[in-house]
Amino acid sequence: MFERFTDAARTAVVQAQEEARRLGHDRITPDHLLLGVLADPEGLGGRVLRQLGLAHDALARETQALGSGDAEALRDIGIDLDAVRRHAEEAFGPGALDQQPRRRRGFFRRTVGHIPFTAAAKKALEQSLRQALALDHHYIGTEHLVLGLVADDTAPAARTLDRLGIAPGRVRDRLREELGKAA
Repeated sequence: MFERFTDAARTAVVQAQEEARRLGHDRITPDHLLLGVLADPEGLGGRVLRQLGLAHDALARETQALGSGDAEALRDIGIDLDAVRRHAEEAFGPGALDQQPRRRRGFFRRTVGHIPFTAAAKKALEQSLRQALALDHHYIGTEHLVLGLVADDTAPAARTLDRLGIAPGRVRDRLREELGKAA
């Protein structure tokens, strides 16, 4: 599948790994892939996301927070994460829940080695291939990556965009509109 990726799409995937490393995460999630796409100033996927109001810093803050999907899942079963955090900090001190897990560190204290993709990120990459094929494209560009990330409104990246005020359906529509202009 990766042989179909354009240089920009490959760069976005590499950038996603760098974003995960920069944020101290040990897995690449769909949100990291969105950050990777946003890093490309020229790519169609990032350009459309920026036009719709997605800012790198806002997405990075959302990604840095406890897995937003995790917080959402806890809230759905009646657990108030903010209350848990307050109680933990009262008992153990400020920042008690902020401790990062130990990681292998190299020279300059950077996380080293390969950072694996989560199942959701792998699914989004597979979905990007499906999106390209559905459009009869023989390549996967950043636009297909984004379409794969927001293939449906329940996808993790789609939920993140929705929390940031960007409707996933609008992203899909704008990308398809731009692809139609290019045809």
